[in-house]
Amino acid sequence: MPASPASTPNPVVAVVAFDGISPFHLSVPCIVLGEDYSAGGAPRFDLRVCAPLPGRLATTAGFTIAASHGLDALAAADVVIVPSWHNVRDTPDAALLDALRAAHARGAELIGLCLGAFVLAYAGILDGRRATTHWAWADEFARRFPAVQVDAGVLYVDDGTVMTSAGTAAGIDCCLHLLRKRCGAQVANYVARRLVVPPHRQGGQAQFVQQPVSADARDARLASLLDWVRANLREAHSLDTLAERALMSRRTFTRRFKQATGTTVGAWLLQARLTHAQQLLEMTDQTVDAIAEAAGFGSTVSLRQHFGEVFKTSPTAYRREFRGA
Repeated sequence: MPASPASTPNPVVAVVAFDGISPFHLSVPCIVLGEDYSAGGAPRFDLRVCAPLPGRLATTAGFTIAASHGLDALAAADVVIVPSWHNVRDTPDAALLDALRAAHARGAELIGLCLGAFVLAYAGILDGRRATTHWAWADEFARRFPAVQVDAGVLYVDDGTVMTSAGTAAGIDCCLHLLRKRCGAQVANYVARRLVVPPHRQGGQAQFVQQPVSADARDARLASLLDWVRANLREAHSLDTLAERALMSRRTFTRRFKQATGTTVGAWLLQARLTHAQQLLEMTDQTVDAIAEAAGFGSTVSLRQHFGEVFKTSPTAYRREFRGA
């Protein structure tokens, strides 16, 4: 469920850098949380790039960067992000692990993007929690940290005050999710549009494990169909009606849908309906009955049941907590 907006005017976000960091991984939290998006209603975060030893750091791209903050930045941070890690078999320095544990203990949100999940696991912060990481390292992650409940099929995992993401671009998904929790769907959607990325991607990283589906005419037809469904969630949809609309056999449609989205038609539809219901609860004053109809649940009882199973709260309580009322 969404967290209350930060009470401070400039929430502090500490991003942990290290020698040999990937510039892309470092740039993900910086571009989502470090830019000025006040035109879209977003607060200005106080983003601080820090390192165990502040100063110049080498990158995998051949140039250097300067980290102006040390680990003391974690002590004042509302959010701490580890955007990656240089070697999953290298245990981080004790000073970094201690700083992460201390931040976690006082209630800061901790995020491990891609291989940064390994750093949180080394600190023991993920023990007993559900987490993810890049699919190529998921088996290694599970072997090395048996106390962690590894889910290699998702783009990110939100486990309360701790989040982890799959590789590379999934870090953007995770940071947008953080922004959505703190500032609402409208702000996250605005930032996503500025970055020219979807505000929420359906499916999981399973769709990327094998070679991606080729961009042929059938894929364009499927993409167009999914856009149409999102715009017409009020209507009843089924595997057969969607396959017919896509001009595919039931078997072919099922196979290509799974390849393209990493999930089933039923699961995708449910997630799309729940996402739309969340947005309506956050951004409108429509009644729960009206939202259930608009999102295509058929009844308020069905909306409440599915909403409770996924978000562990009711639509009414979700709206009340999100709005802080």
